Amino acid sequence: MSKPVLVVVGAGPGVSGSVARRFAREGYDVGLIGVEDSALAELAATLTDPAGEVAVHSKVADVTDTEAGTLAVRELGDHFGRIDVLHFNPSAFREKDPLELTVPELLQDVALGVGALLTVVQAARPYLAAGGRVTVTGSMAADQPWHRAASLGVQKAGVRNLVRSLDATLEPDGIRAVSVTVRGTLAREGAFTPDRVADAIHAAAFQDEADWQSEVPYSG
Repeated sequence: MSKPVLVVVGAGPGVSGSVARRFAREGYDVGLIGVEDSALAELAATLTDPAGEVAVHSKVADVTDTEAGTLAVRELGDHFGRIDVLHFNPSAFREKDPLELTVPELLQDVALGVGALLTVVQAARPYLAAGGRVTVTGSMAADQPWHRAASLGVQKAGVRNLVRSLDATLEPDGIRAVSVTVRGTLAREGAFTPDRVADAIHAAAFQDEADWQSEVPYSG
């Protein structure tokens, strides 16, 4: 029987890298999708499990390009033959307040932080079976937006809402979706290191299905 597979969308340093390493330690093979080949290669080099046998396959793609994002996910699904956990991490940080932010800029950011989730879940669906999971890195910006980065709050509120709809849609087939709302600022030490957040995402993916929550807050 083949090993379980994690696919990380928006892979690179930070939380996405920590999520990849967390699941690799659990014996998952890992697919990575990101925009920089060098960052993907650096992350892939850090992925190990106790047996030292993690299969890693990477794809460079801009997931705001629906065709490119779909192709990247499908190629990983075909390569591994399955996807057990799809983790979505992208968001756009643009330091502009609501009087500076233009409509095209807002739509561009939402296309990455929200719309791309539709692309990758739709592409991954044929490879997800009962027990499959979709996880998303959320943020307190959904509830407490910083006005100087107005589009980020819109993205995080939107993606959390979309996760709830995805969860309700996928649940009859035994697949669940969850966003983890990080209620703190990422740091190198303390409760909000990328590794601690990755632990919270891992725990959310494997919460008791009888008491499933499509949004799980992480407050450290």
